[in-house]
Amino acid sequence: MPSPDKKAFLLRIDPPLWAELERLAAAELRSVNAQTEFLLREALATRGIVPKAARRKATDRKRD
Repeated sequence: MPSPDKKAFLLRIDPPLWAELERLAAAELRSVNAQTEFLLREALATRGIVPKAARRKATDRKRD
């Protein structure tokens, strides 16, 4: 069951790419879903993009 605060969507992916995601996820002790989200966040950060929710959390932490 998806987390209520996360958006669910269908992703069609090439089987060899899926196999590499599974291998990487297992090596880093994550689910393929968590690994995919991690890689997407990493790709955005490389481009200097921080999702709004993450910015809010960082701002909240600075206030504490």
